[in-house]
Amino acid sequence: MKYLVMVRGTPTGYEGTRGKGSAHAPAWSEQELQAMYAYMGAINDDLSKSGQLVDGQGLAEPAQTRLVTAGQDGKDGKAGISDGPYGETKELIAGYWVLECASLERVTEIAERVTRCPGPEGATNDPVVIRPVLDGAGDI
Repeated sequence: MKYLVMVRGTPTGYEGTRGKGSAHAPAWSEQELQAMYAYMGAINDDLSKSGQLVDGQGLAEPAQTRLVTAGQDGKDGKAGISDGPYGETKELIAGYWVLECASLERVTEIAERVTRCPGPEGATNDPVVIRPVLDGAGDI
């Protein structure tokens, strides 16, 4: 079965990785960033070798996002388009994997490993969300 494994983060967390610490997220050093990249790279390598990795990517910071809504601008039925980041956004998806795993237990083991990713002292361990991907018939 396929699973979408999503790593949650925050806008302040992205700023921390760029060296801009705040009360909600410490600034990351270059060494801490490299440790995080190495840790996630090792997970990707293991998943690739085991044949469980379908796809996986980190996502760009919220400032590079767009929100598109159907007919929200009230003019000619055109979609409303807004730039990010959004001040009210507390959590967002920072990265994802699509995995092919034999069981929910196996994908949960992988997600638990992701939560142990190293970071600077005071950084929060952002949660990981697992969602089964429906097959073409809509069954899971």
